[in-house]
Amino acid sequence: MKHSDNPFSSIKASKIIFPIIIGLGVVAWMFYREFNPEAFKSMPFVWWRVFIFLVIAFLCMFMRDFGYIVRIRLLSDNKLTWLQSFRIIMLWEFTSAVTPSAIGGTSVAILFVNKEGISLGKSSSIVLATSFLDELYFIFMFPILLLAVNAQTLFSIGEHTGSFLNEFFWFAAIGYGIKLIYVIIVSYGLFVNPRGLKWMLMQIFRLRFLRRWRHPINEAGYEIVESSRELKRKPFSFWVKAFGSTWFSWTARYWVVNMILLAFFVLPHFSQHFLIFARQFVMWIMQLIAPTPGGSGFAEAIFTRYLGDLIPVSDMAMAGSVAVVMALIWRFISYYPYLIVGALMVPKWINSKFSKKNKK
Repeated sequence: MKHSDNPFSSIKASKIIFPIIIGLGVVAWMFYREFNPEAFKSMPFVWWRVFIFLVIAFLCMFMRDFGYIVRIRLLSDNKLTWLQSFRIIMLWEFTSAVTPSAIGGTSVAILFVNKEGISLGKSSSIVLATSFLDELYFIFMFPILLLAVNAQTLFSIGEHTGSFLNEFFWFAAIGYGIKLIYVIIVSYGLFVNPRGLKWMLMQIFRLRFLRRWRHPINEAGYEIVESSRELKRKPFSFWVKAFGSTWFSWTARYWVVNMILLAFFVLPHFSQHFLIFARQFVMWIMQLIAPTPGGSGFAEAIFTRYLGDLIPVSDMAMAGSVAVVMALIWRFISYYPYLIVGALMVPKWINSKFSKKNKK
C-alpha cells in the first residue's frame, strides 16, 4: 500500500488541534477587547428555556446530517446502508473541518464512498451530484433572500448603516460568484458535454505550472464522463427527492443561531427570525473565501460583527460582549462536534479500509 493511498496520511493531530486553537484564540482576543460582565446581568436567564432551545439547536444539526445521510443513500440507489452513509458523512464533515473552506472534504469524498464498496465511477457520480445539489441550493436561495429581505437590510450594519456596499457585501458577492461559476461548469460537464469539459480541463492543465497534476485530472475527466452517463438516466422524481433532502438539510442548519438566541432572548417578530436566517446564509457564502481550516477564526469574527446588531440586548454598547459568547456557543454546536466525532472514527476507519487484509 502506498502511503498516498490513505487520504488521512497527511492529517496529523496538529491539523485537528490547529483549527480549535485558531477559533478559540480569536474568541479569546474578542473577549479581551469587548467582554464586559455587566452585559450579562440584564439578560433574562430562564434555565429551562436555555436547556430546551439549545437541545433544539443540536437537533437542527442532527436533522442537517440526517438529510445528508438520506440523500447519499438515495444517490447510491440505496446500495449504501444507513451505517455506511453515516460514516461517510461524518468523515466528509471531519475532512471539511480540518481543511480550508474553499477546499472542503469533496476532494477525498470519492474515496470515502469507494471504500464503502461503491465502484469508482459510481462514487464520483454520487459526490459530484452531492456537490452540485449543495451549490444549487445556494444559487437559488441567495436571490430569493435578497428579494425577501433586500440588500439594504441584509448588509447594512453598524458603521455601514445606510450603505450595503461594504466588505460583507463583497465577501458574499465573491463567494456567490465562485459558486455560480462552479455550478455552470459542473452542469455543463455532467448534463451537456462531459467530454468537452474533460478536453477543457486537459487544455488548462497543459500549462507549465499545472502540468504535474495533468494525469490525475485526466483520470477525473473519465470519471466525469462516467458520472454523466449515470446521472442522465435518473428520472425527474429522483432529482426532486435529492434536492428536497438538500433543502431540508441546509435549511435546518441555518436555524441553529435562531435557536441559540431564543435560548437567551425573546425575539419579537418573525421578520427578525427570517433576517437572522438570511444573514447565516450569507455568512456561509462568506466562509468560502476563508483561508483557515473550517473557517476557524474567520467564522467567529464574522458572526460577532455581522449578527451582533441583531442580538436584542437592552444596552447596545453591551451587544459585542454578548455576541462573542453567542459565537462561541454556535461553533461548539455546529463545528467542534465534527472534529471530535471524526477524530474518534478516523483511526478505526483507516484500520478497516487500509489494512493489508482489506487491500487483498
